[in-house]
Amino acid sequence: MLEIIMILFTIYTLVKVYISVMQIGYIAQEKNEEAVLMSQDKYRVAGEYAIKKERLSILSTLVDYAMFVWWVTYGFHWLSSTLQTDNSVTDAVLFLFSFIAIGYVIGLPFELYQIFKLDKEYGFTKTTAKLYLVDQLKSIAMFIVFGGAIFYALAWIVVNVESWWLWGFGLLFALAVVINVIYPTIIAPIFNKFTPLEECELKRDIEKMMEGVGLKSDGVFVLDASKRDSRLNAYFGGLGNSKRVVLFDTLMEKLTNKELLAVLGHELGHFSHGDIWKNISMMGVLLFVSFFLLGNLPTELFIDMKVGDSAGVEIAMMMLLLPLLSFIFTPIMSFISRHNEYLADKFGSELGGKENLVSALMKLIEENKSFPKSHPIFAFFYYTHPPVIERLKELGYDANAVNEMAKGLPTDGIFTFIDKE
Repeated sequence: MLEIIMILFTIYTLVKVYISVMQIGYIAQEKNEEAVLMSQDKYRVAGEYAIKKERLSILSTLVDYAMFVWWVTYGFHWLSSTLQTDNSVTDAVLFLFSFIAIGYVIGLPFELYQIFKLDKEYGFTKTTAKLYLVDQLKSIAMFIVFGGAIFYALAWIVVNVESWWLWGFGLLFALAVVINVIYPTIIAPIFNKFTPLEECELKRDIEKMMEGVGLKSDGVFVLDASKRDSRLNAYFGGLGNSKRVVLFDTLMEKLTNKELLAVLGHELGHFSHGDIWKNISMMGVLLFVSFFLLGNLPTELFIDMKVGDSAGVEIAMMMLLLPLLSFIFTPIMSFISRHNEYLADKFGSELGGKENLVSALMKLIEENKSFPKSHPIFAFFYYTHPPVIERLKELGYDANAVNEMAKGLPTDGIFTFIDKE
């Protein structure tokens, strides 16, 4: 059984690497062609950044594969024989903390390189070593407290309940819903400062938009994203009374009020269409399938790994194999997400104006250095948002005219409607 699992994980790794290699080759050639939606220099820089990120991703994938092989051939046996107490639930919690800690240490160099080398090279990160360390300590402290409680509850269920996978699914799904409720008001403020948007015309326009779609929120807040990163973003988050609209301060610096309203109209489209609940439902399906399949792994597998099917090993094995199972679902979830984005664009264009949404998308592409093209197989698997060119076409605009504007060339009008009939 172990051989079958290793073969499947090997195939998964090879497919991931293949997709990344195809993306790198595509962008390496495309970045030297005629620019799309941005100036030639920025087009080339965006391509270089995308290539370097993907190379780092390949290296990370290969290290993950090496760690997987180590865990199933030696690591689980070594760790389970090292950590032994008189309580099986305590054993499981210690095992899982150790499993996570080792993975954290192995993955830390990749995160440090991404933030302090790659993102700094391209002008994204503003994170200092002190701020990064404070963030890490906060995250670790939260994980020890809340992660420990979750590990203990899940381990207790595995030890004491026959159909533990079903109850384990129920526990984690309920926690996922709770996290969505408390994240905007309790978790996120631990890491960022949220300032209520001052009374102004923009705030009144936003409130009017929210009233128009029936959204009662906790308010409109500005997030101090600029202390860590220069990229632009906005989001609508939370459930129930914790719902709030969040604007990155970087976004407010770069977009006009009309463009901001168009972007928020897009986010309100997600609310109006119930996309948060759709995403939670999709996550629930993936979680249920994962618990059903990975929670019923044959005893033979654990014998092959020279460990007993203890609670800690079973849960850790689920965590180790979850990326493989998630990868199978990824194209489906990406397709649904892209469909939802098209609908949100349409909604946002109706609320905030098509011209404003198009110009906002153009600024987001430029400021975030997002390469506007992708290899089809990469987009099929990973793109949760449609390529901007396709979004423009769906909005009914002449992408060629928009492209001319991005290059600073004269045009009769970037907002030329396309006859889609």
